[in-house]
Amino acid sequence: MARKYSKSASKKVATAMHERKQGTLKSGSSGKKVTSRKQAIAIGLSEARRAGKKVPKKKSAARRTRKKSA
Repeated sequence: MARKYSKSASKKVATAMHERKQGTLKSGSSGKKVTSRKQAIAIGLSEARRAGKKVPKKKSAARRTRKKSA
């Protein structure tokens, strides 16, 4: 079975996690310090995608279905 994430994508995530531990990881738009583990992983994966590494596509938000009122 093939890998879902490339080794280089894993390295990007590991680097982001390390930066978070050191307190030097900043969020993109606001520039605030990142303290959340999940956010650090998301930043690492985002950087890997931008670099063209093998990373599965983001899951799109589930669409709401509206009931028609009769």
